[in-house]
Amino acid sequence: MLNNEMMKHLKIKNPIIQAPMAGGITTSNLVAEVSNNGGLGMIGAGYHTPIQSREQIREIKQLTSNPFGINLFVPNEFNVTPEAVQSANQLLHTIRKQLNLEQTDSFDIPEHNKIFESFIEQVNVVIEENVSICSFTFGIPPKEVMDKLKQHNITLIGTATTVREAVENEKAGMDMVVIQGSEAGGHRGNFIDGHQESLVGLMSLIPQVVDNVSIPVIAAGGIMDGRGLMASLFLGAQGVQMGTAFLTCIESGAHKVHKEAIFNAGEDQTTFTRAFSGKWARGIKNKFIADMLEHEMVVPDFPIQNLLTQVIRKTCSGQNNQDFMSLWVGQSPRLAKSQTVEILIKNTLAEAENINKQSFSPK
Repeated sequence: MLNNEMMKHLKIKNPIIQAPMAGGITTSNLVAEVSNNGGLGMIGAGYHTPIQSREQIREIKQLTSNPFGINLFVPNEFNVTPEAVQSANQLLHTIRKQLNLEQTDSFDIPEHNKIFESFIEQVNVVIEENVSICSFTFGIPPKEVMDKLKQHNITLIGTATTVREAVENEKAGMDMVVIQGSEAGGHRGNFIDGHQESLVGLMSLIPQVVDNVSIPVIAAGGIMDGRGLMASLFLGAQGVQMGTAFLTCIESGAHKVHKEAIFNAGEDQTTFTRAFSGKWARGIKNKFIADMLEHEMVVPDFPIQNLLTQVIRKTCSGQNNQDFMSLWVGQSPRLAKSQTVEILIKNTLAEAENINKQSFSPK
């Protein structure tokens, strides 16, 4: 079970992929260590400029000779009026005041065309720097982008939250698909189905997707150890993508306050919010989420709200103040540990092998 089509295609020894968490968590050291230990390290380049992506790719190549990948956010159309931005700014006014931040009424709404141009530049960086694996979140890139990457033999991995989205990924030409269960931390990857419709538990989602697509399926959402790995493989997935488990590793770039919040959280302390970014995401409940609860349906869509809250989040990180930080986490925080990537992967594989032996050994 621990040797399959996905592993051969990605040229990895172990069926473990490190989730491409954007925002500084996927340091070069984290990505390289995952790849050096037989998994697939992934750069979370969702908020990178093309220059930042190029620099990190080159840095990682100095740290590992094994394959690693990069993840890009697919730009979506958004309709935001200056009035909506002004209204959102007013909602954030009180929080800025508490933090002694300068109030700002002026905000330049970014153009979708400019965001898409940056995305295309990112794609060109992936090709020019010979990164062999590229995954996508928030949708499927246009056909010309898919074709261009395929011409350079780059393995393409999509993200889906329902069977319908997984089928669309296969139709579009993805080589494999990450299916994100409702247990997953951080932003939801849904792009066809609505937020509520996309909240399918991973153990229900895996076999249904496997029965409806022919490309390898990678399971994501709440997987922290060998038990989650083997459960996913038994249900038909060919690998797992782990986020929170790597987020709390020594090599992760997650803020110490973020890590500590996870170590002190229970499975009932996470919730979904769109107050931070304008897109639904799972994180630990805190003051910001509570304060914005009654307003979160009217905040501007991603990426506008994400830009409006950026200074608040950054300031609170500098002050070690978790009240207004986005503390993304999956539904298994009690299983999180402070450990090295090497130990996490070794222990996960040892536990998986033990389960495998017990399951198939003669009684």
